[in-house]
Amino acid sequence: MYQRVPASVTTRGGSPTDNGDSVVTLDQVPRWSDAESRSSFGYDNEDPSFTNPFFPDPLTSPSEGESSSCGMVSRFPVDHEINSKIYLWRGNPWNLEVDAVVNSTNELLDEAHSSPGLHAAAGPGLAEECTTLGGCRTGMAKVTNAYDLPARRVIHTVGPKYAMKYHTAAENALSHCYRSCLELLIENGLQSIAMGCIYTESKNYPREPAAHVAIRTIRRFLEKQKNKITAVVFCTTTSTDTEIYKRLLPLYFPRDKHEEEVAISKLPADVGDENGETIIDERKIRIKPLPKKNIPRPSQPPADFPVIDVGLVRRNSSYLDSYLDPAFMSVIKDPDQRRKEQWKKTAQAQSGWNCAKMLGFGDLRGPPLSAAEECSLHSRYLAKANSLNLSEIAEMKIVYRGGVDSEGRPVMVVVGAHFLLRCLDLERFVLHVVKEFEPLIQKPYTIVYFHSAASLQVQPDLGWMQRLQQILTRKHQKNLHAIYVLHPNFHLKATIFALQVFVDKVTWKKVVYVDRLLQLFKYVPREQLTIPDFVFQHDLEVNGGKGLIVDPRTKYVYHRP
Repeated sequence: MYQRVPASVTTRGGSPTDNGDSVVTLDQVPRWSDAESRSSFGYDNEDPSFTNPFFPDPLTSPSEGESSSCGMVSRFPVDHEINSKIYLWRGNPWNLEVDAVVNSTNELLDEAHSSPGLHAAAGPGLAEECTTLGGCRTGMAKVTNAYDLPARRVIHTVGPKYAMKYHTAAENALSHCYRSCLELLIENGLQSIAMGCIYTESKNYPREPAAHVAIRTIRRFLEKQKNKITAVVFCTTTSTDTEIYKRLLPLYFPRDKHEEEVAISKLPADVGDENGETIIDERKIRIKPLPKKNIPRPSQPPADFPVIDVGLVRRNSSYLDSYLDPAFMSVIKDPDQRRKEQWKKTAQAQSGWNCAKMLGFGDLRGPPLSAAEECSLHSRYLAKANSLNLSEIAEMKIVYRGGVDSEGRPVMVVVGAHFLLRCLDLERFVLHVVKEFEPLIQKPYTIVYFHSAASLQVQPDLGWMQRLQQILTRKHQKNLHAIYVLHPNFHLKATIFALQVFVDKVTWKKVVYVDRLLQLFKYVPREQLTIPDFVFQHDLEVNGGKGLIVDPRTKYVYHRP
């Protein structure tokens, strides 16, 4: 597919070859340090289309006469050895005969979102190997064979999506793309690489800021690993990108003292850290040296403090506090301080009138949990439930799966009379409930609660119900369609009203009271429920058999003639 190109076919300065399918060797590509590829800093005649309203072009900053570089140290000094490894070429990177070429793609590594033309030039084998890699995360890179390409390997990387609000995150992710590609190059024993612009128009990354990140990241990497890399080729496919790279390369790869001095005043304020990533001052760790002075020791040995008091004495030491950096300490709230504030809120709630407890509904003044805290709590309970044998709880038939309701939603059956509080381990019961409910709460479902003869048993208070609801998370609340309560009494209705007032109005507003079995069968078909015998007997006693006759042995229900 590829053919060799004589040196006369290509032109220096980053021009394309006459035949795009021809193999281009490195000696045909203009080296950045070559004299013939130099261009003057003619900033006054720049194309205004390159300017960006959000990111001012550093090359349009005050002229050399207005800003002096005297006394300033260059952040990117002249390094001829590094410059000799840099190439700028106009054309597709996969036409180059190098050790590796970079493919800008998406997380799935599919052909449709890869660099245009690369898969067609490499052949079908490349796409087949990409499907075996399991995708790639943003900012990371993976390597494959090059197949029909003149290169030896293809390095695939995923550039970030861009939004002005998350500019710093996008910059650092893009910087990590270039650094990951170079790290893979070295790990695979390769030395030369051709890199296109790792950003796509669909991800809205501005061209010039992306070029700054690319050039400075490669410069910083070569400063540390220049002995392991022989060539880095910047490949551009549009005239806009070519001109941007021609203007920005002298800032980070100055070729003489004049370009270095000009770059001092033209470089942007933030050129990243030692890796080229954006520096965030708020996240810096500031460490001050300890004072070099003698501290007089007390004549008498200090009293022995309890272990817990020693930590408090050290924490309250004004001597150490005088050397703490307030700017650093204010970056993020201390976890101990957050717990202290949470305990304070709980104490304030407990200091008031506990109306629910006075009415006999239990203690409902526990601290509220955020959605993240509820999710973490549910995950811990589910993991523990899956690791335990809870068969003795399941045999009690307090909570078990039924069929589906009249609209096809799965049903969970709860039998109140089987809830024997005096002989039940509540913690293990909660684990059983979490395990049983987990498959249901992922989608809409229904609960059927048999309160038949449950008033004879001691029931848990509302505080325990509140805790159980927090463990089941908000997903339980969202996907719950209805709670059908069979044979409710006055005390149960009062309890559910208290749950609406003190615990959660949204969940307990979904309660539907059902006085007769025949009414329940309108919502859930009889054949979808496994009903204990005493429920039928209770229905006959409460309703006097009016309109309904039930055979407890066969569970057959029919109307009285």
